[in-house]
Amino acid sequence: MKRFTKAIAAATLGLALAGCTGTPMKSPQYDSTQYTVVGHSEATATGLLLFGVIPIQQNTRFVRAQNAAIKAKGGDALINTQVQENWFWAWVLTGYTTKVSGDVVKLKAAQ
Repeated sequence: MKRFTKAIAAATLGLALAGCTGTPMKSPQYDSTQYTVVGHSEATATGLLLFGVIPIQQNTRFVRAQNAAIKAKGGDALINTQVQENWFWAWVLTGYTTKVSGDVVKLKAAQ
């Protein structure tokens, strides 16, 4: 019985840790000769935490907001990036809204 309890505890811990992984927000460094600034853009993405433990689109919200801001201007990357986060609470969930803003750039072709 102890072996079964340990296996269940290990599996629960493993699942909890696996749910805590996220996608890193990439902001590469470019030299000003490598791009043309298209314009300023911003976008938001929301993730939820149901019952305080079940993530729903929680871990990818930074990347989703960044990609939406870039796509809105038809660029290739985002520089001078700023990130803001707000949260809200409801009876069974907590929501986190991430706003990403910055200058969208179009990369020049390699010569």
